[in-house]
This record gives sequence, C-alpha cells and structure tokens, in this order.
Amino acid sequence: MEFRPCIDIHNGKVKQIVGGSLTDKDNYAKENFVSEMGAGDYARLYRKKGLRGGHIILLNKKESEYYAADLAQAEEALAVWPRTLQVGGGITAENAADFIRKGASHVIVTSYVFQDGEIRFDRLEKLVKEIGKEHLVLDLSCRKKENTYYIVTDRWQKFTKQMLDVRLMEKLADYCDEFLVHAVNVEGTGTGVDAELLALLAGQCTVPVTYAGGVGTMEDIEKIRNIGKGKINFTVGSALDLFGGSLAFDEIINKFCKKYINM
Repeated sequence: MEFRPCIDIHNGKVKQIVGGSLTDKDNYAKENFVSEMGAGDYARLYRKKGLRGGHIILLNKKESEYYAADLAQAEEALAVWPRTLQVGGGITAENAADFIRKGASHVIVTSYVFQDGEIRFDRLEKLVKEIGKEHLVLDLSCRKKENTYYIVTDRWQKFTKQMLDVRLMEKLADYCDEFLVHAVNVEGTGTGVDAELLALLAGQCTVPVTYAGGVGTMEDIEKIRNIGKGKINFTVGSALDLFGGSLAFDEIINKFCKKYINM
C-alpha cells in the first residue's frame, strides 16, 4: 500500500473539484480548492518527500481554450521530477509517446479506449505498440447505477456499457502496468470511501491499483488498508492540507509511507 500524490489541473490552475460536477460547458467545475502554487511547486514537494507514482490530470478537454495552460503546468511538473509522475487527460496513441518523452513515467487513458460505451481493444493494442505496456495506466473510474459500477468517460460524465468487475480487470491487465480508479460518486466530497468498490478492487491482484475518492479522515485511509488487504494504493485530494483540507500531508507520510522517510 502506497500513498500516491496528485496534481489536478483545470483552467490552467491546480485545483481540487467535486468530481461529478465537471462539465465541458463554460469549462465549469464545482471547486473545493484553487491553489496559488503551480504544478511544478507540487512536483518539487513530492520529489523532496520521495513520493513516486503520483498522477497529473489535465481536466479540460483538448478543444478548450484552457488546455494549453493545463499542458504547460503539466510539462513544468514533469521537468521538475522526470520519470516519476503519470499524466492523464486527452491521451491518445498519437500523443502518448510525446508525454513519455517529456518525462512522464506513464500515461493514463480512459476515453480513448472506452469509446461509444465499448472497449476498443484495437486502440489498446495501438497504445501498447507505441509506448509499451510498462508505460500505460488504465483509468477505470466508475459511477454506481442500479447497484452496479460502470466505467465512466469524458470527464466522468458519460456512462459506458462496461461494468467494472474482477474479470474485466484481469483481462485488461494484459495491456497495462497499473489501474487508477476514482470512485466518482464520492470523489471530492470527503464523506468517506466507497467500501463496496474497495472490496471489488481487492479481488484483483494482477497489477497495482490506486484508489481515489471520498477520503476525509485517517480512519478512511485505514479502511482502504483493511478492506484492500494492504494491496491498494491511495490518493487524497480535497481533504489534504496541501489543498485546503484538514488531513496533514506529513502525518500521512509518517503513518502510511515510512519507507519514504529520509530519502
């Protein structure tokens, strides 16, 4: 179990948002926190603490007037600590290798692969050919509907037809190095983790999984460890003091990431 830090970028700024509120119209998102620090500042902090495997997410679509500003922030972070951070948001087979060349350890992909409600295995194969399985993270972020988790795309607004289950994860593990899963129903709320989803994720042990969503207390992180059987990595967003919350960044590192100390 590892703590994976995050840098979410929207309208050219590092932010924490309520996940389900993000829309393309007017580049809107309900904001929990807007930072005065740049993405490079956060990358510098994560480098100091030795925290690897963090994800940078560009939240504006490529057609947005803010995408260039998002991209500049991401590139600054990658330059600060190359080959340690993952990048997601608008990734395709055409631009994936460029992000790897710019210093990303992995690219994170959802919408390009899950298109029109279906899994495009031809696109998965193309990505693997372009950058290698070892550089690919599949984002299986999901929302619950009628007691079933469905993978969602396009900034978590569109439901696919694809249910998230262990069999699917084991199949997709042949194409990627890790999974990233946002529990979108609780993302950005700090109201507690999705225990049912964590139990589902714990049933998959082929590749590493990072869980995000709903963490508000140290007890929530303990739940991730217990329900996830110590196998599931985690990230903390709005609840973290770095993003205006009450959970202490250093306390999380000291309690859950002792191997990183004094690096």
